[in-house]
Amino acid sequence: MKRCTLTVFMIALFVNNNSIFAQVASRFDVLITEIFADASPSFGLPPNEFVEIKNVSASSYNLKDWKLSDGSSTATISINYVLQPDSLVIICMNSAVSNFSSFGNAIGVANFPSLDNDEDLIFLLSKDGITLHAVKYNKSWYQNDLKANGGWTLEMFDTKNPCAGINNWKASIDPKGGTPGKNNSVNGINKDDMPPSLVRAFAIDSVTVIAVFDETVDSLAASFASRYRLDKNIDKAVHAIPVRPLFTEVVLIFSNPLAVNTIYTLIVSEITDCAGNVINTNNQSNTGLSSTADTFDVVINEIFFNPKSDGFDFVELYNKSKKIVDLQHLYIANRNSTGVLDNIKQLSVIPYLFFPGDYIVITENTRWLSQNYSVKNIDNLLQLPTLPSFPDDKGTIIVANQQGKIIEEILYDSKWHFALLNSHEGISLERIDYSAPTQNKNNWGSAASTAGFATPGYQNSQFMADPQMNGMILVNPTIFSPDNDGFDDRATISYQIATPGHVANMTIFDASGRLVRYLVKNATLGLQGNFRWDGLDDKMQQLPVGIYIVFTEVFNLRGKTKKFKNVVTLARKF
Repeated sequence: MKRCTLTVFMIALFVNNNSIFAQVASRFDVLITEIFADASPSFGLPPNEFVEIKNVSASSYNLKDWKLSDGSSTATISINYVLQPDSLVIICMNSAVSNFSSFGNAIGVANFPSLDNDEDLIFLLSKDGITLHAVKYNKSWYQNDLKANGGWTLEMFDTKNPCAGINNWKASIDPKGGTPGKNNSVNGINKDDMPPSLVRAFAIDSVTVIAVFDETVDSLAASFASRYRLDKNIDKAVHAIPVRPLFTEVVLIFSNPLAVNTIYTLIVSEITDCAGNVINTNNQSNTGLSSTADTFDVVINEIFFNPKSDGFDFVELYNKSKKIVDLQHLYIANRNSTGVLDNIKQLSVIPYLFFPGDYIVITENTRWLSQNYSVKNIDNLLQLPTLPSFPDDKGTIIVANQQGKIIEEILYDSKWHFALLNSHEGISLERIDYSAPTQNKNNWGSAASTAGFATPGYQNSQFMADPQMNGMILVNPTIFSPDNDGFDDRATISYQIATPGHVANMTIFDASGRLVRYLVKNATLGLQGNFRWDGLDDKMQQLPVGIYIVFTEVFNLRGKTKKFKNVVTLARKF
């Protein structure tokens, strides 16, 4: 009886084990949940890189012959290891297994991918070749500048939201620097309710367009060619091929060819993300076939070379041509002491289209720039690992095409800043006229204080649209009531001037000629802008109803002064 029972048990165990070994994992059944890319300095973790994976399904999987890859090197799990539901395992190099054994279950592999500190792609493949999960991280994912310098892991926040990228990852808050083999320290709920967006598209030949999305899309939904359409009689795609392992790009094949330098609009419908959200309003992108940039097709339009101590330089380019330019074929550089091109940096390692009339800002930290200056379109910012050196006093900036031809160059000087500024720190130099010579110092001016001292990615505050424009000051509404009812609560004082390089003082007087508010003091002006008056005096006290005079004095360094008087009535409801 015992022998029979034992035989039945062994048969059941054999069948059960073989059924486990035969399980085929589906996408997102097993996830990458923690990444240790920069192991120095150590706060308690071993000084070895690792990747943690978690089984979030209801099935068990034998990890033998599964692979971990970064695209250039691939590690294969060579042992039988059954990962149970809701279980974690650490994957590291063979020599580091003993170091991680006290933290949790660990598997050593030969050829463990070297994880780049700044940016890398890591993905997990089943033995059947299914991409279970892919993560393309960068330093901004830490969301903590100190921890991004090393010694801390990146942890996934919510395993039910595996495709959300930076929105679902952050630096570990565990005192040791990470939680290998255990639930993440930032574990929680982070539901994805946002639909995917089409962020850009580029043509690689006359019939092939690549659509790029802001997050991983459902590969089945993305494979229907009829869901992609180009305007100008190109019509629907005939093939759609989602690109592994991230599935953030789709290769589209069209039967009708595209013309060079013609801007087309790609329109996408019915594409879903991993959470099932359907693409909505952000479903269109310009695209087209690019051509080679020539001299002055692209100009340097704004230079930020003297940031505050915690800041980063930037250079803004403007496409003044009628060409579609691929930033993959543009380079930024400067010159060394002997005049030779130095510190040459490619603007993009992948195709990135720059359309006529568009701006692009090149910087080392788009996050810092967005936090410290007004950025109206984040898509106009491009982050590079490093920029050439741009000294605070003077220096060169060069833009060259893929043939090495210089298409734009400037030798800038901090003396080009507005002379009355006490400091140039944190203030950009703006180009006044796209068509005027780049090297003409009179074609540059300090970004206006009214624009926040820089205009990254949009029209300069000192841009000269019409040199014949007359200066004027307007107040609207002429009767306002600061009673916080949402209707005419403030008086808006708008200005327009013909040329850059002006400063304004603005004061408010009552009907008896008494000064009641010094509204603006020595504000450097753009060519247009506005100020607001809330009906308060200099002590932030309410002023009585009545007629007031807005007196504005505008002057420049050439001794020209213009004065304006505007009448405004302050009223209140009784």
